Order: sequence, then structure tokens, then C-alpha cells
Amino acid sequence: MRRRTLLALPVLGLAPLVLLTTCSEESVVPTPDPGPVTPDGVERITYGDDPSQFVELYRPQGASRGVVVVIHGGFWKAAYDYTLGQPLAASLAERGWTAWNIEYRRVGNGGGTPETFDDVAAAIDALAEVDGLDLSTVVTLGHSAGGHLAVWAAGRVDPGVAVTHAISQAGVLDLVMSERMGLGGGAAAALLGHTPGPDDAQWDPQQQIPLDVPVWCVHGVDDAIVSLGQSEGYVVDATAAGARAEIIRVEGDHFVVIDPESPAWQSQLEILDSIA
Repeated sequence: MRRRTLLALPVLGLAPLVLLTTCSEESVVPTPDPGPVTPDGVERITYGDDPSQFVELYRPQGASRGVVVVIHGGFWKAAYDYTLGQPLAASLAERGWTAWNIEYRRVGNGGGTPETFDDVAAAIDALAEVDGLDLSTVVTLGHSAGGHLAVWAAGRVDPGVAVTHAISQAGVLDLVMSERMGLGGGAAAALLGHTPGPDDAQWDPQQQIPLDVPVWCVHGVDDAIVSLGQSEGYVVDATAAGARAEIIRVEGDHFVVIDPESPAWQSQLEILDSIA
């Protein structure tokens, strides 16, 4: 998918930002069951009864290098869905990775706290039910709100399937600061059901530092939607606490990190190359 095509999609233009900052939760239309939107040759697997509780399994040709769990963003809103992760999942499979592109309940279609988190956890744990997968390397890769969920998932206690590495793509990693900055028009408060604070440590990656799992934070220097400080602050605090965390600054905006034809995506493939 070319860069101009990515930016032309309704979910990636200026209109969605207005939607996130001005529309009420009641105005968000639940995402319908996508059915045939799943590409040919890609297996769709459900992990629950809700229409949003499913994943897409992209298998590589030949032996797999490991599993990458792709978690889409969109400020946890129902208006944004798993199709944002499809180009990345396809690219990963071409590079020899098994891609696990997950959908989950979001704010406006049954999600929020704890439902969104429960779904992400259940979707990752569902990997254990898939035949022929080597789960010794499981990387979470998430964009924006998906970056938040990717790092959160890496810190789960006693998971069914353990995350071994996490890559945050312009992730919302500090929910308290996110709300103070008004990111997504109060999206973090909508996710939690209240203003984020110290009692929300179980949901907030910034408050879960340090993790035992390596975390890479890839962020566009011209990002006007999720500030670079979300990644920089996390990495500074994580490394100070003895964790392994690294900031990867790339040229471009909020969406360059999910453009599979961009140098920013190449940087992420190089991170994966260093893993396996």
C-alpha cells in the first residue's frame, strides 16, 4: 500500500481526529462483522462470541521466525478497526514472521476497562490453541493506542502466552500525561471510565515500569497526534529503572510508522531482524 493511499483512507485523515475530539460516545457506530474483508489465504479465528473478538492469522512461506501480534490503534475507539493492521501483517509474513492481527472490543462497541484489556489478553493467549506455532518468540507490535496495549500486554502477570518483546509505534504509553495533554479529546478517560490516576497502574505502562521484556519505542519526530514525549519519557524512566528500552526516532508523522513502504517501517523490520 502506497503512502498516498494510506493517507487517503478515512481513518487516517484529519476527519477522524475531529471525530475523536468532538463526537460523543453514543455517536460512534459499532463496527459490523467484517466477513469477507479478511484477505484470501488468511485464516480468521474467533476467541469469543462478540463480533469484535477475532484475529487474522498470516502464515509465512516456509519456517516461521516467530510470532508478531499486530495491535491496531485509533484511541481505543470503535470507529477504527483491524484493517489498519492488515498491510503490516502481510509485510511481516513476507519477511518470514507469523502475524497475528487482532481485533478487540473498543470504546463504543462494548469495550473500555476491563473489556478491551481482557480481549487483548485473550487474543494473545489464543495463540496456544493454534497448531504448528513456535511460541518461544512472541512480539507485540502496536500503533498509537495499540502501542499502549502492546506494552501493557508485555507486562501481564502469569499470561497464558508470554510476550518476549514489545514494539510501540507512536504509543500512548503514559495515560495520566495523555489525559493532561488532551490526546484524542480525552480518549484515555473514555477508555478507563474516569480521569487516569495512580489507582490505574494495572492499565498504564508508565506506571508499570520496569518490565522484564525489552521495549522499542518507534516514533515520528513530526507526530502532531501523539507527542514524541510519550515515547521519550517512557524510555528515560524505564532505562533509569534498569529495564531494557530504546527510543527509535524516525522522520515523519503519526502514520509513517504504519506505512509498509516507509523507511520507518524498515527500521522496525531491522528491530525484528535483531530478535530472530
